[in-house]
Amino acid sequence: MVLSAAKSKRGFRILNINAGHALQARLASMGLVPGVEFEVLANHNHGPLILALEGSRIMLGRGMAAKIMVA
Repeated sequence: MVLSAAKSKRGFRILNINAGHALQARLASMGLVPGVEFEVLANHNHGPLILALEGSRIMLGRGMAAKIMVA
């Protein structure tokens, strides 16, 4: 499923990122690369998602989240 459809308060693992090199590099700089596990803290089906990753919180826009495949 795509990250933008993920439910809050659940853990996920990134399978693939369907984006260009620039967006993949930007996500990698935040630690979001294939294989990484994280928790979705908030997804209200509008506005940005809030993720917990290795002790940090990351706010991610819905457009970016729609390009990330998770399990």
